[in-house]
Amino acid sequence: MNHTDIYVAIVEDDPDVRMGLSTLINATDGFRLYGSYDSCDKAVHDILPPLPHVVLMDINLGKTSGINCVKKLRQSYPDLTIIMLTVYEDNDRIFASLQAGASGYLLKKMPLEMITSAIEEASNGGVPMTPVIAHKVLNLFKTIVPPVQNFNLTHREKEILHELVRGSSYKMVARDLNIGIETVRTHMKHIYEKLHVHSKSEAVVKALRNRIL
Repeated sequence: MNHTDIYVAIVEDDPDVRMGLSTLINATDGFRLYGSYDSCDKAVHDILPPLPHVVLMDINLGKTSGINCVKKLRQSYPDLTIIMLTVYEDNDRIFASLQAGASGYLLKKMPLEMITSAIEEASNGGVPMTPVIAHKVLNLFKTIVPPVQNFNLTHREKEILHELVRGSSYKMVARDLNIGIETVRTHMKHIYEKLHVHSKSEAVVKALRNRIL
């Protein structure tokens, strides 16, 4: 693998969409196609170390949903970055995808150049979402009123979590908070430990559900 390129795997059962996304990845400088799969079973079987930087995952995969496929892949590779790319924008699927460990949620109707930008953002530690989805996510979690837990997060850790909810990458967080990117990574390690999570998306979901922010 060329370490300067972003390797992308595509899990999509529609052959036309799968071909279109594969062509997009191959035709974009700085991107390489890791592989394309028409089912969850093939993806789980063939996505092996060295892993892709990002997986684009459809939700409707026939026998096994993309959400279940996210769960299966992340059982083996907890740090694997997976972005949902779908036509669905209902709250249930959005929430289930984020709970499963998806690192972003995009709609297929978005311009192609925005898809590659979102992939790059995710590979740099961001949580990309189509604007309408980001708005739905924030509104969705405002309606959930669980017992409030603080998890002993510091003010700085809460600031970083808030930036991640807004879709910022580690680099953007470092810039906006005027701290080094290694400092951001150190804070994230502490956040993971305190929240008992293993990914950015899990941290964001848990923070929102427990009204930490």
